[in-house]
Amino acid sequence: MTKGVGGWTAEEALAKLSDMTAGVEPITELEFQTRIAKAQALMAKQGLCALYLHAGTSLYYFTGTRWHGSERMVGALLLPNGGPVYIAPAFEKGTLEQFMTVQGPVLTWEEHETPYGLINDHLATKGVTSGAIGIDEATPFFVSDGIAKASPDYSFTNGASVTAACRMIKSDAEIALMTRAKKMTLAVHKATASMLHENITTTEVGAFLDAAHRKVGAPKGSYFKIVLFGPDSAFPHGVREPKVLAFGDMVLIDTGCQLHDYISDITRSYVFGNPTEEHRKVWDAEKAAQAKAFEAAQLGTRCGDVDLAARAELEVHGYGPGYKTPGLPHRTGHGIGLDIHEWPYLNWGDDTILEPGMCFSNEPMICLYKDNGEGEFGVRLEDHFYMTADGPKWFTEPSQSVDNPFAGVD
Repeated sequence: MTKGVGGWTAEEALAKLSDMTAGVEPITELEFQTRIAKAQALMAKQGLCALYLHAGTSLYYFTGTRWHGSERMVGALLLPNGGPVYIAPAFEKGTLEQFMTVQGPVLTWEEHETPYGLINDHLATKGVTSGAIGIDEATPFFVSDGIAKASPDYSFTNGASVTAACRMIKSDAEIALMTRAKKMTLAVHKATASMLHENITTTEVGAFLDAAHRKVGAPKGSYFKIVLFGPDSAFPHGVREPKVLAFGDMVLIDTGCQLHDYISDITRSYVFGNPTEEHRKVWDAEKAAQAKAFEAAQLGTRCGDVDLAARAELEVHGYGPGYKTPGLPHRTGHGIGLDIHEWPYLNWGDDTILEPGMCFSNEPMICLYKDNGEGEFGVRLEDHFYMTADGPKWFTEPSQSVDNPFAGVD
């Protein structure tokens, strides 16, 4: 029997967990102000007269203001100097002000009015009547289209040239939050493996993941969860009708949580029972590809070359080539921070050069299918690393072996 898998009840496994958030500090107002200053320097360099940040993670990243997007326009406008100016429905002004970390005036609109001309009007009060405006790339089309039509004397560009350029380089404070969040999720993984039993459903495992994440200090529970058994594990993001757990199944669990808005995302694959030779062969090849990707992730290297290094290793083991299965049908990894998938990406077409502060998942999954398209099984080992001045460093140490996947996990 795979070590650490099964043997405990859910209650016993949950009782072994405790809050892991002691000493964790959220992002400070000073850091938000520093981010704004960096964005403004980039805006000046790029010749942007304004940058619109829509409700969501970029609005939070620069202003500390948590607000979810809806059919009503809510956001903030940055100019190359000065603080942010917010835009919101008039009836939401008081609520929005309560959520601000970086304070600023609020431009409002009533329900029967259109908000899109507020940017044009505000810029006019500053003596700016033309120029290039960057639009947060996550802005819904109805908002970006409305802004463009209301401001015909301006040109518009993808604001990712500023937002992504800032957000892809994490500060020490961000890395500290993600380090703790990932350690929390790894502890949850270990506890979850210990309470598995035959005929448990993916729904029951998901409920445990939620409860376990809350126990270690994530108030919202699991940010997401993918639980797959046996042939279902060949499908990276799940199946329509998941099976119950049977002895001898490959188990794939991918989950994470949020800690002060920063996200963890870890996958573990192991066998409930005794690994077959085929399980062992695929698991070892997956681990080798993950290690090769980490080894290739050196400062000055192209992101795409990390993906190619993992694929080359898989070919040595007889998988691929390229996206062909049995093998790796998707990219090797993604950036992570406030969003679970963000810039840059470890796919062979990404020319971004690795720099200190960049953070990535490392998950070169191997998927095996039958000739009729049904799944055989899949193995995904996902840990994350960040770039330091000395090269890559793991947030969490990779799984040790197919026989003892949680060795060394506290």
